[in-house]
Formats: sequence, C-alpha cells, structure tokens
Amino acid sequence: MTEHTRLLGEVAPALKDLCAQVQRVWEGEIAKPVREIAPISLWVQELAMQCTRQFHDLSVSQYAAMKGGAENLAHLAGACSQISLAATLCNLAIQDRTEILLYEDADPTPAASRNRLQQAGDEMQRAATTYRSVAQQLSRRLASAAARNEDQQLIAHALADGPKKAPTTTPLAPAATTSPAPAGKPSTHTTR
Repeated sequence: MTEHTRLLGEVAPALKDLCAQVQRVWEGEIAKPVREIAPISLWVQELAMQCTRQFHDLSVSQYAAMKGGAENLAHLAGACSQISLAATLCNLAIQDRTEILLYEDADPTPAASRNRLQQAGDEMQRAATTYRSVAQQLSRRLASAAARNEDQQLIAHALADGPKKAPTTTPLAPAATTSPAPAGKPSTHTTR
C-alpha cells in the first residue's frame, strides 16, 4: 500500500503541471493548435491510462476491504473519468481551432478552443483534488498503528468471508421452439 500511496500522491502535482500548460495555451492565440495542444492531450491521455491501471490494481488488492477503501475506489473511478474527459476536451479544442480550415463559416477566433481548454483544466483540477484527498487519507491510515490494525482485521474478515457469490437460482428450462430451417441460397449456376 505504501507504493500505491506514493503513486496516488504523484497524480495531483502532475495534473497541476498539466493545468498550468493548458492555461498557457489558453492565454495565447492558439495559432498552431496541433503543435500547442496535442502534446498536452497526449500527456493527459497517458496519465489517464496510468490512473486507470492503478485504479484497477487497487480494486483487485486488499484496498477495497480497508476502511473507506470502497468509497475511495468510487471517487478514483470518477477522477479517472475526469482525466480521460480532459484529454478528450483537449482534442476537441484542436478540432474547434482547425475547423476554420474546413468550413468557411467556422469561427476564426480561438474562443471555442479556449472554452474547451477551460473545461479540460476544470476537470483536471477536480481530479487533482480527489487524488490529493485519497492519497492523504491512505497515508494517514498507513501512518497510524491503530488504523493499520483495524484495516488488517477488516482484510482478514473479508478474506474469511470469501468472495461474495450471487444468489443461486434454478435456471428455467428453455421453451421448446421450432425454428424454420434456414432457407437455401438460390443457385446461380445454370447448366447448358
């Protein structure tokens, strides 16, 4: 769990850096949208993949059995979605700015792209807040001997209960149906 805490703690500063990069682009003319925004979009997408991978690793670990673990996993699922959405918004900002090349009536100003970048920054800030909170909670639990003991008991209890099974039901026998035989394909071969 110590390694997970470290990784969780690295996400918020990474998101803060990405928000600063988005802000710098937002403040400019966005004259070269692909060159200016695409690298940010790629970094955000890579971070989203890393976060989703870590979220998965936490979900299959003993973390879910720890106090607050399941709730924190739900928060992390939302934060992963926010980071993915931010990457998509960056791509949409590129599209909004390049539409002038395709359509005569497209907006020649960077206003639409700025709006998308603002939304991307907002999503990343919300995700950063979530990651910071979850990392702090996990760090405090790991630092407290009483909390570690409580978590060990919760994990032991969860392991003793075993995996939860879905209620068993007797499957209904399928109704006897007769389906028509498949129609044969008409022959296109003719004899001479």
